[in-house]
Amino acid sequence: MSWSPFKPDIIEDPANGHQHLLKECPVHHCEEFDPSFYTLSRYADVEEALRDIETYSSHWGQGPRFTEPAGMLADPPQHTNYRKLIQQAFTPKAVEALRPQVASLTDELIDTILDGPDIFDFHDQFAFPLPVIIIAGMLGVPSSDLDQFKVWSDMQVDIMGSEDPTKYMDEQMKFQAYMFNHMMNRRGEIEAGKDVPEDLLTMVAGARANDGAYIPDSDALSMLNQLLVGGNETTTSLITNLMWRLLEEPSRWQAIVNDESLIENAVEESLRFDPPVLGLYRTNTKDVELHGQVIPESSKIWINYAAANRDESVYENPDEFDMTRSMKRHMAFGLGVHFCIGAPTARLEAEVALRKLRERLPELELMDAGERIGPFFLWGRRTLPLRRR
Repeated sequence: MSWSPFKPDIIEDPANGHQHLLKECPVHHCEEFDPSFYTLSRYADVEEALRDIETYSSHWGQGPRFTEPAGMLADPPQHTNYRKLIQQAFTPKAVEALRPQVASLTDELIDTILDGPDIFDFHDQFAFPLPVIIIAGMLGVPSSDLDQFKVWSDMQVDIMGSEDPTKYMDEQMKFQAYMFNHMMNRRGEIEAGKDVPEDLLTMVAGARANDGAYIPDSDALSMLNQLLVGGNETTTSLITNLMWRLLEEPSRWQAIVNDESLIENAVEESLRFDPPVLGLYRTNTKDVELHGQVIPESSKIWINYAAANRDESVYENPDEFDMTRSMKRHMAFGLGVHFCIGAPTARLEAEVALRKLRERLPELELMDAGERIGPFFLWGRRTLPLRRR
């Protein structure tokens, strides 16, 4: 069996190819994309690549195309310095402080579902608005701009996986102009001594380098963009994937309804089984010889988190969704210095969502699996039709 991330059956369900990669092709070369790229899939290889940032560099971006380094997607020390600027927004205390807001918003979304028809799209009515409203609030975006904000977020994700970097050029310019004006307005308020919220927008807009000057606008905009996409697209997919798998086998959902102590494990098993980011990219700074194959210097390498999460040398019965498994460290949020900074927020939103859904909508039923989202290196449902009985 040949493997390609672009084969229809792999696009439909990437798990169809994981065992082939793990057992027969641990270093795969894909020539169907420009530039071509290699894929690493075994847990030990993925762990090594994520920890060895000198060999596996983020300098040319974490997407499949070569891009200029910017913001937190660069290598240290730039990455480290920029990450420190916003770290306080993601401390355990700061994340836990979001819980009442997330719970209130979750209740509002469930109220709307209860007031509507029995059959509804869980993605559109719940999984999308919950994280986008939360991250937009953290970025100081007015609620009146939320729909446009989501369009731009989806566009950024689509561009990252596209061979054409000029895709949506007009909309890209509009988005960059919006975010630049948004940032500069907040910076002006800071300089005028106004009382501004201590949110992510303030942290980025007011960030200064060691010489006292503001960090470059391009890096600040890149950070805002990364926070926007990371703060909603992947969490939306986490929540839709989680509910899809729980309702796919009604006994799983009933187990959650009967026992809320399973909630945290269910979230972690969803992340292992269906990671919203199937993998991100690095560029090797020297030739790498692995499993009898040489990856030439300056190659794009896809670090396949999803395949590593199905490695039977680490997980027993890895292709089974098991909420009771003893969870080892999965790769859904990466590892090492680039471990996803928003992971605690994503976990909180998924946990609160599941608690509220089991309490207020215990009779949910899956109509069908819906449709998957577009980018080949991401994994989630673009639609997920449910029925409330």
